Amino acid sequence: MLDLGISKMALIGAVALIVIGPEKLPRVARTVGALLGKAQRYVADVKAEVNRAMDLDELKKMKESVEEAGREVEQGIHATRAGFEKDWAEVTAGLDDSAGTADGDLPAWTPPPPGYKHPGKNWRLKRGATPQWYKARQGVRRQVQSGAARVARFRPKSAAR
Repeated sequence: MLDLGISKMALIGAVALIVIGPEKLPRVARTVGALLGKAQRYVADVKAEVNRAMDLDELKKMKESVEEAGREVEQGIHATRAGFEKDWAEVTAGLDDSAGTADGDLPAWTPPPPGYKHPGKNWRLKRGATPQWYKARQGVRRQVQSGAARVARFRPKSAAR
């Protein structure tokens, strides 16, 4: 590129001073500085655009590789599933509903008797099993109280009655 040293810069400045004149030199120097700044910003923008394009290309390549890996995994899953279904069909091909009891290996599943009822949890029984001292400490209400009785209970007692 251009090799501008101190001596060349001084020579250019002296020629500019003679050609342009001392009155217009500061204005011309400002204009040249502004133009150089715009040129530097333009070069920086071009570099940034090139870098963005390169990053975009890299991201596209990465996206394609991830999609390809996803397709390979999906194909592997489908192949495994097909193999499993084939093996399952071969294993269960000779079985039917009465085969379990005929060989004596495994008894067939029988539903529960019709009078059976699942023992559900009785919350009243569980609450009744809690000791009274524990209920008092935890603040569980043991007796139902009306609103008026509750107000009367917590009303401050006056000494002038």
